[in-house]
Amino acid sequence: MAAARAAAVLVVAMAAAVLATTAMGATTYTVGAPAGSWDMRTNYAQWASSVTFRAGDQLVFRYSPSAHDVVEVTKAGYDACSASSPVATFNSGDDTVALAAAGTRCFSCGFPGHGAGGMKLAVKVEAAATGGSTAPSPMAPRAGTPAAMPPRAAGGRPVPPSSSASKSAGAVESLVGLGVGAIAAGLMIFY
Repeated sequence: MAAARAAAVLVVAMAAAVLATTAMGATTYTVGAPAGSWDMRTNYAQWASSVTFRAGDQLVFRYSPSAHDVVEVTKAGYDACSASSPVATFNSGDDTVALAAAGTRCFSCGFPGHGAGGMKLAVKVEAAATGGSTAPSPMAPRAGTPAAMPPRAAGGRPVPPSSSASKSAGAVESLVGLGVGAIAAGLMIFY
């Protein structure tokens, strides 16, 4: 019985850790999404400028490993479009890179000519947000940019917002509530 109780407490603790991470706002970003990926067509400077990266977030690079790879490089390597002295190399076609600390991280495709052809990414990682932050969503466009302006219908009237954003937020809240309920139920069963 003691072993079952210890296992249950461990499961509940792990679930709480997952929920705490989700609540703190760690986000996974697929590089170039939604319009692109790790390829020769995506404008990475434009993509990165629309996102606020925070310590704890993750980047996912998706690509064909026969055509590309991902090489983390120094700022000097990034500026020179050189992957000759990599910090790290990834080549699975579905690579996840943790942004563990604040600072600038630089990536390039190591295939000849791809970095110089624009297949490189520099991300500025900010310190992790605190729990009580009222910071905007990591994907929120910067004020004054065309993407931050509400869409307009013919005649200049604003288009009402899609309900999918509120449905998505409601789904996240439901999942968090379900997780908290499961933790509470688990604690009541074993105590």
